Amino acid sequence: MAAERGTGALLTVEGGDGAGKTTLARSLAELLTAAGHSVHLTFEPGGTLLGTRLRSLVLDPELEMSDWVETWLFLAARASHVHDVLLPALKAGELVLSDRYTDSTLAYQGYGRGLDLGRLRRLNLEATAGLSPDLTLLLDISPEAGLARTRARSSEGDRIGDADLAFHRRVNAGFRSLASEDAERIRTVDASRDAADVLTDALQIVNHWLDGRRSAS
Repeated sequence: MAAERGTGALLTVEGGDGAGKTTLARSLAELLTAAGHSVHLTFEPGGTLLGTRLRSLVLDPELEMSDWVETWLFLAARASHVHDVLLPALKAGELVLSDRYTDSTLAYQGYGRGLDLGRLRRLNLEATAGLSPDLTLLLDISPEAGLARTRARSSEGDRIGDADLAFHRRVNAGFRSLASEDAERIRTVDASRDAADVLTDALQIVNHWLDGRRSAS
């Protein structure tokens, strides 16, 4: 996979509902572009036409589906995203910044839904053809505060956002567990603060990682 992905780098932004992932990803992309990097900003589930249509299905509160059906829809969207967006951008040498990726499946469907983590890891591996993030920013916020933000922004619900507080607490615990298991890749940022403070810390982490990458090359 290292040869296939070219000289680009994959950075991901993760966290629970209301953590501010999209806001941070957009702001980071703007600052990194201004600093001279070729940045490709994308997101999951979506990033492709197929992914966008699958996203509308998996989040539709009127549709009933099993936890594994939900998972397979997310994985199908991811496979399309990797093949059609991520790998071409990485081969072109771009700095790819994705709002959500594989850790979300482990946190939401694994810890949140209670599905087998080992199987989810294997399925992630297959869906991504082994493409893993180089660096992940985990925006950490309490489920209560995150959901309050989400519901203050919009009254429209979705299947996952409307899940009970216990579910979102499990997701939060899952993200924290993943970060403790892979502290070198996953860097945690306190997302309970103002967006400007979160951006400052996140940019410092990314720039430090980029400096290390240049030194190693």
